[in-house]
Amino acid sequence: MRMDSLPDAIVQYILSHLNNARDVAACNCVSKRWKESLPYLRSLYFPRNSFDSHCGSDNPDSIVWKMLSMIVCLEELVVYSPFTSAGLALWLLLVHSSLKHLELRMDNITEYQACLDSPSKLDCISAAKNLESLKLWGVLMVNPPKWDVFKNLQSLEIVGARLEDPAFSAALRACPNLTNLVLLGCEGVRSVSIELPYLEHCKLDFYGLGNCSLSLTCPKIEHLEVQGCSWIRVRETTCLRNLSIANNAGRVYMVDFGKLSALEFLSMRGVQWCWDAISKMLEWSSEVKHLYMKVEFTGDLETLLPFPEVDFVEFFNSHPKLQKFDIHGAMFAALCQKNSLKNVEPGFVIPCLEEVVVQVRSPLNAEQKMSTLESLLKYGKNLKTMGIRILQMKSSHSSTDDFFDEICRLRFMNRKIVRIE
Repeated sequence: MRMDSLPDAIVQYILSHLNNARDVAACNCVSKRWKESLPYLRSLYFPRNSFDSHCGSDNPDSIVWKMLSMIVCLEELVVYSPFTSAGLALWLLLVHSSLKHLELRMDNITEYQACLDSPSKLDCISAAKNLESLKLWGVLMVNPPKWDVFKNLQSLEIVGARLEDPAFSAALRACPNLTNLVLLGCEGVRSVSIELPYLEHCKLDFYGLGNCSLSLTCPKIEHLEVQGCSWIRVRETTCLRNLSIANNAGRVYMVDFGKLSALEFLSMRGVQWCWDAISKMLEWSSEVKHLYMKVEFTGDLETLLPFPEVDFVEFFNSHPKLQKFDIHGAMFAALCQKNSLKNVEPGFVIPCLEEVVVQVRSPLNAEQKMSTLESLLKYGKNLKTMGIRILQMKSSHSSTDDFFDEICRLRFMNRKIVRIE
């Protein structure tokens, strides 16, 4: 069926689902009938290269303004193409009453002078008082943004930003009803304090030395991911179900969570954690169902130390609901100490364990490591799969070949369960 034969309402409905500015502009040139559908657009998206081939007299800011001025009730605006603060102010003056979702590529992360201009791009956003979601790319936030309270804002995402502590704190105070907060690739922040009563999902990725401190007071938090913090305090955790803590550049010195009674997934990653932080996380997460551990060393300050011995039986008795266990590096070695399996109680089983992924990097203590792998198979009555990853085993000693042969034997004897990756 040709578009010309469709009723006006159907044509308007179809074309209202366009959002790419170039497609919208092309449709306007087809016919008057198609052009009359422009006011019914709900979403408009300007890609990065929207004006690369533009050679007209109007500047990009004016072109965007003209398109927006023709739309009756725009709900979503996404602008990746370059723009000025003056242009943004004019756009939001047109659409502020209906706009619910705003995404901007700010491109001012290295332009200190730009953040001193008045009004700045950040300040202009305050006009869109009815926003429900805001996403910003490439932000320089060294001064507190002049924002009124965004009462309807539920989701704030900032990707690639240079932030100062007071400026970021001021921005959060203007968003008291957030349920979703995402900071990715952000630098400059040293101490973060977040108090949001309705926050449920939070992802924080701080770039730099990995020495930030975080204090979180969010009683409804369910999902938390933190990267780049050395000191972490989250006291209200009764709703927390998914927790991921990583520090690729620095060390994790202190964690303070309290009992994690609702926790189902826990991930601990990094080069070095203090053992006190590791042992507390394992103690608090006794109800966890999926545990991912990839920490290479413990030790305080500059000293890199292996993990102390972890008793195999005690560990699994302390985590009776564990279904999936991803165990890498030092934690696997700690479970493979000589005394770990000497006192196995009669009737001991690992009741819920279904999947294990083990990373093996050294043939050292091969006998104990094989004993631990065999014990996982023996006592994990419901174990369905065991993946063994052998990485960077560079030793030229014959023990390397012997160890690999033993793993292959284990796989052959349990080929329905064990796989070598």
